Amino acid sequence: MSVERFIDPTTVPRSHAMKAAVIHAPRDLRIEEVEIPAVGPNDVKVRIRAGGICGSDLHYYQHGGFGTVRLQQPMILGHEIAGEVMEVGSAVTRVRPGDRVAVNPSQPCGHCRFCLEGKPNHCLEMRFYGSAMRMPHVQGGFREVLVCGEAQALPVPTGLALELAAFAEPLSVCLHAARQAGPLLGKRVLVTGTGPIGALAILVARQAGAREIVATDITDTPLALARKIGADIALNTASDTDALAPFKADKGYFDTVFEASGSAAALTGALDVTRPTGTIVQLGLGGGPMTLPVNLLVAKEINLRGTFRFHEEFAWAVDFLAAGTIDVSPLLTEVVPLAEAVRGFELAGDRSRAMKVVLAL
Repeated sequence: MSVERFIDPTTVPRSHAMKAAVIHAPRDLRIEEVEIPAVGPNDVKVRIRAGGICGSDLHYYQHGGFGTVRLQQPMILGHEIAGEVMEVGSAVTRVRPGDRVAVNPSQPCGHCRFCLEGKPNHCLEMRFYGSAMRMPHVQGGFREVLVCGEAQALPVPTGLALELAAFAEPLSVCLHAARQAGPLLGKRVLVTGTGPIGALAILVARQAGAREIVATDITDTPLALARKIGADIALNTASDTDALAPFKADKGYFDTVFEASGSAAALTGALDVTRPTGTIVQLGLGGGPMTLPVNLLVAKEINLRGTFRFHEEFAWAVDFLAAGTIDVSPLLTEVVPLAEAVRGFELAGDRSRAMKVVLAL
């Protein structure tokens, strides 16, 4: 794959350049000119039309990174993207110009130990759009034109709006988490944290046949949406610190927990309300180390599982969205033009007003 190059717009014809949302430092997001990479024989050139602002994008925008991952050079943000095929390489057969596609931001190497074991989400050389985990950073998808590999471009039907097709990436994260949880049919499920990932986890659990879904958060606005999309009960654990107390009886109530807040307090609370041999899937990532009462984990024989990215679930997500069997439209707060990206990021960071903000490119 070609490496994007930031340019002086006066030195390159506009036909060879595009606009992109580039983060330089916390709250220093600029719309800049970037050179359009060449198309190789196995590449697809996509005119990006929609890009969802993710929690990791917000971390880069608000704090310059998360955990030990820090911006060390300007980087194009974005990895939840969809658009239209402009051009294909000579060896490409899967898509053709004019097709509408959701773009998988994962680029596993295909030959490391984990790729060969069928675990490409753990690839040792993974390149993931809009990530500062590697140096040089992997440039993201909030740009007018993206050149990706053929396998990354999955066709979507004309009836699916591209701003909804851009949900394929976060939905695939939740589909992978559901696989980590095991069968959900007939299970009582708790979702802690009802941001975009928690909300999508509710939709996935309902689609998988959960018997009952309880959602918790510390803000009323996302809880109202949680009720709308399928949560049977939505509890504000900030205004009522004992909201989950009734679920502690008889060693716990829930079969499965999706912990999507990244809060140590939420994880500890989940251990109290998970029944013996139940499963907790840790979806959220906090800003630092987390502690938990291991005695509860041991005595109740609870399965605590991590979940990291996705692989084949991306294609599943596209299929669910295309068929309309998982409806993400209630999660879409606003579509914001690329020129107003800063406003879009500020809106996305306000949980009292926004669930998912999508940039229109």
